[in-house]
Amino acid sequence: MKKPSPEQRQRMCTRKRRYRTQADALDAALLAGVARQRDAYRCPLCGFWHLTST
Repeated sequence: MKKPSPEQRQRMCTRKRRYRTQADALDAALLAGVARQRDAYRCPLCGFWHLTST
């Protein structure tokens, strides 16, 4: 699989909800009822936290 271009990475980042802390991201997953299916990671593009499926 080919790596995404910088433009594609930027689009992927801007489509996702941003959280200031890892705890905020995981709390949002817990409130949505998907805590077991999600993990948080710090985005290298924006510096905020996003949720990803595990």
